[in-house]
Amino acid sequence: MVEDIFLQEIINITLLSLRVSGTAVLIGALIGIPIGAYLGFRQFKGKKTMMRFVDVMLKSIINTFMGLPPVAVGLVVYLLLTSSGPLGWLGLLYTPTAMVITQLIMVVPIIIGVTMSAVGSVERSIMEKALSLGATKNQAAFLVLREARVGVLTAIIVAFGAAISEVGGIMISGGNIRWFTRTLTTAIVVETELGNFNMALTLGAILLSIAFVINLALTILQIKGARR
Repeated sequence: MVEDIFLQEIINITLLSLRVSGTAVLIGALIGIPIGAYLGFRQFKGKKTMMRFVDVMLKSIINTFMGLPPVAVGLVVYLLLTSSGPLGWLGLLYTPTAMVITQLIMVVPIIIGVTMSAVGSVERSIMEKALSLGATKNQAAFLVLREARVGVLTAIIVAFGAAISEVGGIMISGGNIRWFTRTLTTAIVVETELGNFNMALTLGAILLSIAFVINLALTILQIKGARR
């Protein structure tokens, strides 16, 4: 009986971690990829001094947000969703939705930044040749985005890795409630503090396995991209 509960809790924690991080990255990709692609395409255009200054500022802001402290993000989400906050009426604090929002704020800048770099690194001659051969601007843009697809996939994988390994932010906004908002990282912290090292080690092994799969996928993508 105890072993069954132990296994059920591990499965519940793992699935919740995957669901929260997966949802945050999916929504983040829908938001971040178009923005990152647009900013990357701006590098193909001739720019005046003012436009270059604006682009530098945008890149600096994005790079800054890519390194947002998770606990700071969790605190902001907490203040927004608490009963006395502007969004407290939604009743989302200490729910998986609050955790998704926290991770979404973290992953969007990562996806934008990596996508922007991937698109901007594509050779300008590719777009110029496509346009010279009669392609429309949209078709040429699609061609560039296709050339940068490995970088775009890398952005998604890196964002997922950052999301699923995050602990401070979701602990603040999610509350780390057993069977409801406890994820792999927050559970490891709690179980270690309680001295339940078997549980903590098991969860740690699962988290490391997920991280290994993510890094393996990223490495394979990079190797395929280099060959092409």
